[in-house]
Amino acid sequence: MSITILIVDDHPMTVDSYVNLLSDEDFDTIEPTFLKKYNCETAYKKIMVLEKQNTRLDFAILDVNLPPYEEFNITDGIDLAITIRKTHPSCKILLLTMHTEAFIVNRIIKTIKPDGFISKSEVNFESFPTICKKILKGEMIYSDEIIKSQKKLTHRNLNWDEYDSQILILLSQGVKTVNIPNHIPLSMSSIEKRKANIKSHLLLEKGGDTELINKARQLGLI
Repeated sequence: MSITILIVDDHPMTVDSYVNLLSDEDFDTIEPTFLKKYNCETAYKKIMVLEKQNTRLDFAILDVNLPPYEEFNITDGIDLAITIRKTHPSCKILLLTMHTEAFIVNRIIKTIKPDGFISKSEVNFESFPTICKKILKGEMIYSDEIIKSQKKLTHRNLNWDEYDSQILILLSQGVKTVNIPNHIPLSMSSIEKRKANIKSHLLLEKGGDTELINKARQLGLI
């Protein structure tokens, strides 16, 4: 069986390591064709070329943190995964990350529903090919750290949606509330209401944005 695999990581040695591991003769009967990219721009352009050529993309292995393609607002591996879901809906997606903060993990799972989601600290040369084989066979593989992070929201009954998560993440990145409508399609009044709801869940007493972010970090949410 021949399959096309897109690998995107900003460390060329990491990409080559993945290729070597998936080129091993023990990697089932799969004959992979590898597309190696190192940033959002070259990866995005390749994804769009494949769509235009009506060429199938079978498997995408994406690092979450990547150099952005600012012209098209493709900021990371999450945006690349969203693009792949739209252009190649049957493609299996494996995301690898160093960041397992609960809100980031929750946002990725709700937005993309990746077939695999792995903390880089939990994968090694031995387990990586096995994880990929299972995903290609239709299994959904989330590592222990990812599952543990996701449960943090459940345990606190924080059933917030994508916009709630983004508001908290943007605040933690230093974006002022007045500028948040530039990043997400919500009115200022809606953002203020959501922010007040977030504070009511996380802060026992009244506090500002600094106290909110500190508390969220303390809880491991961001």
